[in-house]
Amino acid sequence: MEKPSRRNVLMAGGTLGALGALGVASPAQAWTWSPKGSVAGAGEGADPRWVWDEEADPLIASLLDRGDVPKVNKLLRTWKKNGQPLPDGLPADLRDFMERARRLPSWADQGKLATAVEFNEKRGLYLGVTYGFASGMMSTAIPKEARAVYYSKGGADMKDRITKTAKLGYDIGSRDAFQPGGEMIVTCVKTRIVHAAVRHLLPKSPYWSKVADEEIPISQRDMMVTWHSLPTTVMQNLVKWKVPIPASESEAFLHSWQVAGHMLGIRDEYIPKSWNEANAQAEQVLTPVLAPTPEGVKLADILLNLGSLIDGGLLTKPILGSLTRFLLGDTIAGWLRIPRDPLWDPLIQNAWGPFVAVREGLLALPDAPKELQKAYWAFDEILRQGALLYLSEGKLPISIEIPETNRPH
Repeated sequence: MEKPSRRNVLMAGGTLGALGALGVASPAQAWTWSPKGSVAGAGEGADPRWVWDEEADPLIASLLDRGDVPKVNKLLRTWKKNGQPLPDGLPADLRDFMERARRLPSWADQGKLATAVEFNEKRGLYLGVTYGFASGMMSTAIPKEARAVYYSKGGADMKDRITKTAKLGYDIGSRDAFQPGGEMIVTCVKTRIVHAAVRHLLPKSPYWSKVADEEIPISQRDMMVTWHSLPTTVMQNLVKWKVPIPASESEAFLHSWQVAGHMLGIRDEYIPKSWNEANAQAEQVLTPVLAPTPEGVKLADILLNLGSLIDGGLLTKPILGSLTRFLLGDTIAGWLRIPRDPLWDPLIQNAWGPFVAVREGLLALPDAPKELQKAYWAFDEILRQGALLYLSEGKLPISIEIPETNRPH
């Protein structure tokens, strides 16, 4: 099948949308995953490489072309909470889209979302480690993602880029995530808009075009690659560490990310309905595409340097590198040129299992489990807020804004 041009795809009705300015490597396997395994339970079964976001992309491209972005960014800085009305003065077409985009899917289950909060409160430390050093560092070994991030505007200021990415993970783990007082819906809608802008801008970058193996970035398949680097990868690690998780909490954690995927513009027919389906899809779209790139190596080094500055430098670059090697393995650590450390590599490898066992033993104490869980949540929350505060240089709240350019050379 000949790869369609951007113009032909748009004319044929294909459009854009994504979880991030992210991607997958080439060559991609043929799409064989059945939509019967999705939250929709049915679908066209179209190869998601040629499906984007038919609502967001033409709209945001128009917004950029007519010069409305500065005004829109200024207005949207005031829109912070899920229950807030959209600010007055937005262009009518953008307002209409955002009102639709902010609605939770009909299949969202408030009971499961509430249970997901309980899961996040008990497992916050594990989630922070896996989001940062499994999911975050894995993204630098996903070639399309690494290139898209590096050559878009965010690549010029990785601290700012990471701050906005961290906000997504922070918001989904917050107590009011999808409630009126939370921020996850706002963050998803703004992120969806930003990624539509990146998809419009990035093909105009001569630097990206020289190395990209695609004409349009961030397809629905690319989005699912990134999605699997988050909840699927996290749950696989928790299972590997033998963290005891009630079935209801496991299902609720998945549900929170299913809802997030929908809010970020992923079609329901591509979102797995169960962990079995998620693992099967990840085997097809994530595992085979992991590979090194020059851009990914640079991004990984930037991430490790930034991370070592959080919490006053207590987490040194060698420690962070060893955590990455422990979570992603020697092959990916080698791709990212993370040096072996004779002290921290064996220490983390040998100590993590007993640490989890001890921590789970404390969590399971019958005398005061709720008090201990609250203490862990407080500790985890301090770490999460401290990381965000550092990354944002104290400029909270963090503002996700529409870019107008690519990364300058």
